[in-house]
Amino acid sequence: MGDVAVGARSGHDGEEHRGRPAESAVPAADGAVTSGSDAAADQGGPTDEPAGEQGSGPRDDGPGDSTPRQRKQRSFWKELPILIGIALVLALLIKTFLVQAFSIPSDSMQNTLQQGDRVLVDKLTPWFGSEPERGEVVVFHDPDNWLAGEPTPNPNALQKVLSWIGLMPSAEEKDLIKRVIGVGGDTISCKGSGPVKVNGKALNETSFVYAGNTPCSVDDQGGQFTVKVPKGYIWVMGDHRQNSRDSRYNRDDKHNGMVPVSKVVGRAVVIAWPINRWDTLPVPDTFDQPGLNDRSSASRALTAAPDALALAGAVPLVPWRRRRGAAAGNG
Repeated sequence: MGDVAVGARSGHDGEEHRGRPAESAVPAADGAVTSGSDAAADQGGPTDEPAGEQGSGPRDDGPGDSTPRQRKQRSFWKELPILIGIALVLALLIKTFLVQAFSIPSDSMQNTLQQGDRVLVDKLTPWFGSEPERGEVVVFHDPDNWLAGEPTPNPNALQKVLSWIGLMPSAEEKDLIKRVIGVGGDTISCKGSGPVKVNGKALNETSFVYAGNTPCSVDDQGGQFTVKVPKGYIWVMGDHRQNSRDSRYNRDDKHNGMVPVSKVVGRAVVIAWPINRWDTLPVPDTFDQPGLNDRSSASRALTAAPDALALAGAVPLVPWRRRRGAAAGNG
């Protein structure tokens, strides 16, 4: 218990010589406290009490009681602000360096993502030099006024605080979410109704392009194109091809419709909410076809790591919610 030890001597300690007044206690070194009635024992003299009775019976050592003092427990209400502070700091660190939640505001990524879905975005692997790859769903800052004309939300003070620490999607940051179709050095083309070709290889996009949409949009606004992606940029398209203002329709901006890699916040790896929509967001197989997306084993490990971490973190949510629901039903 801290730096002070409380103790008492055994044997004759605590006994007074009959008829002799007790001597005052003398503090010992290092904070050790002796009992206030051990004078006879200290002087080495005998006591008048028979040996068989010494130390027998209940004793009251008073202030020198050898029972260790219990440290007074801090009340819950005094600890609550500390716990809240720690939680806020952890949430801020997680949002800044590990993972952040984003809300899907539109239908441009249907049916992969629905409006109102909450996705978790991996922000860790970019710190190790990982860059966006074909087929990944990524969140990125508005490259050059792509969101012009979109309504601007007006969050209240509480929403601003929750957004700042990552517990709610940010209402002030202008971010978009799309699928990476091409990376630096790729040549991408879209003719007629499709398919989309990357480096001359046709993509089979039936598993993620919105049902009823054609891979290429037949229009003269940007749906027909052939582009070469510069190093340090990516070409992105929405899965709802006929309802997505993506790289195709922003070719008049200063990046020619490309998104600088420096603008990418991270890769969306999990649909976390609503719970009945929970799922991972893997790279479709078509982006792994030979000659299109040859990747080193190290790069594959970096890409797989966010999925494994997100899966490990999100799986416990399902039984937790089930137990919670069962408890509510019993109540």
